[in-house]
Amino acid sequence: MTGEKQKFPPRPRSKSARIEQAMAVNDALAAFYPDARCELDHRGPLELLVATVLSAQTTDARVNTVTPELFSTFPTAQAYAEADRESLESILRPLGFYRSKARALIGIGQELVDRFDSEVPDRLEDLVTLPGVGRKTANVVLGNAFGVPGITVDTHVGRLARRLGWSRHTDPVKVEKDIAELLPEEEWTMACHRLIFHGRQICVARRPKCDICPITDLCPSYPLIQAGKL
Repeated sequence: MTGEKQKFPPRPRSKSARIEQAMAVNDALAAFYPDARCELDHRGPLELLVATVLSAQTTDARVNTVTPELFSTFPTAQAYAEADRESLESILRPLGFYRSKARALIGIGQELVDRFDSEVPDRLEDLVTLPGVGRKTANVVLGNAFGVPGITVDTHVGRLARRLGWSRHTDPVKVEKDIAELLPEEEWTMACHRLIFHGRQICVARRPKCDICPITDLCPSYPLIQAGKL
């Protein structure tokens, strides 16, 4: 049985009009969320890589409750590579999926030691070869630890990209490509932080808070949501 067909709002026909709208949205969100940032607490590439891997299937806030002990107990790639699995699992237990996450962290430590001189690589092609690391995680690390522009398509960014008419895809790689065509590279990392803040606080999945949204005049979904059609 096939699922219900995805509904999309109308969007400007010309690419130049879509770019203009996307830039206006980004500017408005920049003003509305001046403190938008990566909410995973970290000090450097290794801590960010570890925290981002742990954030799968849980919240950044919950990850931040376990990482102080985790980072002090396992401060280096070598420490993860040589970690006692039970000790690591006991720290990660509050996050859920703690066994698979512990396995991923040990694997990451071993790969970093064996292949990258115990340093987190700064290329997407290398990062995605590490256990538990996909494009989303790699782009978080690149953008926030190395200053390499990246588009992080999590559930919020994907949902807002469709609501704003930036993409008609659900596949994160295709959404990433669509956003890349609308925003300049230097805006990619911060634009995603702003979309994530907006998706968490106002443009939520169910019953978005359009009455307090700063971009209703730029959002093609707004009239449809108000009419109960989207």
